[in-house]
Amino acid sequence: MNTWRKEILISFPEIDRSAIAALIEGRHGDPFSLLGPHRAAAGLSIRTFHPGAERAEILSMGGDEVLAQMERLEAGFFAALLEGQDPGLAYRIRFYAGDQSWTVDDPYRFPPILGELDLHLFSEGNHRRLYEKMGAHPATIDGVQGTTFAVWAPNAQRVSVVGSFNEWDGRRHVMRKRVESGVWEIFLPGIGPGEYYKYEILSPEGRLLPLKSDPFAFSQEVPPSTASRVTGLPDRQWHDEQWMQTRRARNDRAQPISIYEVHLGSWRRGDGNSYLDYDELADQLIPYVKDMGFTHIELLPISEHPFSGSWGYQPIGLYAPTSRFGSPEAFARFVERCHAEDIGLIIDWVPAHFPTDEHGLARFDGTALYEHADPRQGFHRDWNTLIYNFGRREVRNFLEANALYWMDEFHIDGLRVDAVASMLYLDYSREPGDWVPNVHGGRENLEAISFLRDTNTNVFGDFEGATTFAEESTAWPGVSRPVETGGLGFGYKWNMGWMHDTLAYIHNDPVHRRYHHHQMTFGLLYAFSENFVLPISHDEVVHGKGSLLGKMPGDEWQRFANLRAYFGFMWTHPGKKLIFMGCEFAQDREWNHDQSLDWHLLGGEGHAGMQRLVRDLNHLYRDLPALHQRDCEPAGFQWIDASDADQSVFSYLRRGERGEDVVAVICNFTPVVRHGYRVGLPFQGRWEECLNTDAGVYGGSNVGNDGEVRAEDVGWHGQPASAALTLPPLGVIVLRYQP
Repeated sequence: MNTWRKEILISFPEIDRSAIAALIEGRHGDPFSLLGPHRAAAGLSIRTFHPGAERAEILSMGGDEVLAQMERLEAGFFAALLEGQDPGLAYRIRFYAGDQSWTVDDPYRFPPILGELDLHLFSEGNHRRLYEKMGAHPATIDGVQGTTFAVWAPNAQRVSVVGSFNEWDGRRHVMRKRVESGVWEIFLPGIGPGEYYKYEILSPEGRLLPLKSDPFAFSQEVPPSTASRVTGLPDRQWHDEQWMQTRRARNDRAQPISIYEVHLGSWRRGDGNSYLDYDELADQLIPYVKDMGFTHIELLPISEHPFSGSWGYQPIGLYAPTSRFGSPEAFARFVERCHAEDIGLIIDWVPAHFPTDEHGLARFDGTALYEHADPRQGFHRDWNTLIYNFGRREVRNFLEANALYWMDEFHIDGLRVDAVASMLYLDYSREPGDWVPNVHGGRENLEAISFLRDTNTNVFGDFEGATTFAEESTAWPGVSRPVETGGLGFGYKWNMGWMHDTLAYIHNDPVHRRYHHHQMTFGLLYAFSENFVLPISHDEVVHGKGSLLGKMPGDEWQRFANLRAYFGFMWTHPGKKLIFMGCEFAQDREWNHDQSLDWHLLGGEGHAGMQRLVRDLNHLYRDLPALHQRDCEPAGFQWIDASDADQSVFSYLRRGERGEDVVAVICNFTPVVRHGYRVGLPFQGRWEECLNTDAGVYGGSNVGNDGEVRAEDVGWHGQPASAALTLPPLGVIVLRYQP
């Protein structure tokens, strides 16, 4: 025996035998006080636990020297005393059972993972890069490869990492609790990328909870399986510097922004109705969007969600791009390919609520941790979901860091924040007595308001050119105004009122539209109070609402003509544009998330014509400064005549920053051709008819003005000049002034 090897002592008086019993029974919550290396009177006491092992020995790090045979004190529990050694000794342990043996690095010999500053910032709610510390990260510590795990569960009696690597036995890898923050952590040697894991948690009362997925998991099993997967942060070398440097201009409110809203699982399917993966979607979706002239893609939530029928709006893995379509690295490639084609990527983000699935955040440590305990604040009856406790600093930090995570790790260009109205109002969709007033007795959710302002401030402050969009359906003031002026700080707000009013109008039979004329004009009373996006989203083509084409009245020709005219009005109206996939070619049936869009319809003249119109509208919107430069400014719009209700005609000017950048738009929402319809114009001379939604190439009747009109020195509608036009039936014409 070498001189530094010492005899093992039979008795270990420094070890609490009741603690061993608690460990074996799964009740011990402080494993580092019992396992691993500890100072003893005679040297270094090393303890380990492995159920099923019959004997164990301590090895040198190289594994070529046996430092000590370990004494079996209880079933699976072993100890050894090495005289003259200190706790910094590096060692390994070899276990034996029958004729099998295996060697491991002891996770209980490694130091704490998180620094004091990390824990302090998290407890304060100010750790902007929290995702770099929490969750599972492959790491090398003291030359040993493995994975660090960290999870917040302040009220738990015990938290363990479990997986196939330890037979899902929660006694094997109990974590260290950092009592100052409630974070549990451990480094597990030998665990690498690809391993599946969950957390086994003992509640404050000692009750074993259902196994929990990691709230900070960066990848998860393909649903309906629910285990988290070790991947670490995406390993991606980005090559989109040119896009990132010009992103601020592309997202600016003076730029054309036309958004194609997509549900990745049903845009197009593969053989056997299978999902396309992120790379296949990049091959097919991105070229299509570029050809159609859209500037941005907006994805319905891609955070991991257990139920596909929620379309992603009930997410559990906020930090994990859904594995339905591939790995996080594949999603990063999808983003980069968007940028290579000059397309921005927006993702829907859901910080308002989360589902009650037992493997998720619900009562995560046995208490109402992420949610409010009071159901009047913490449960949403409309959606049967739980509401985040925005007043808790750690919860806010979890969410705020998630917003930054998508920008930082995936170069996302914008977040569309879902269900903002439900966050702003304590009485949202609640009866009297079923909500709790704020400290001032009001209905405003002050904590949620503060959370939204802080998140927007951080997004705009930390990521050049990134932006945010609010789905907010009320008249809350200043949603897209800066925080420093009292606003919520969003870049843009969805104009839900415009959408409801105009769809209600176009749904009417043309003979009745004269009585609803105001529904098309009312939006201009508030069109510049926010930076608006005009949304025709997925919500308008589901739940029995039918398709967009299906909302149109009349025979087949009139239905297509109505929709073409509606799109003409929408693309020339102030505000950025958004339509849901399938609307651009007038899908006839309601959207079904379980199958592909009906691409075969493009074999029909009406559908192909609609697609050509939307493509041309996008390019017109991008090419003409008058149609986008002042989308969000009153100076960019002027009515020519908003009062011709009897003939259901609307006419208006759109103006760019230069005086000669002006277009006139005339909309005829009846099937009657109107000859000699005089319209006032600001300039005499030639006006090009640069778009006519009734053109034959779009499936229309080809009624129009032969490509141009001449404005005469005849004052009309308060303008110094005018022209007599032919208005096509159920059509919109766009006239561009040619100096």
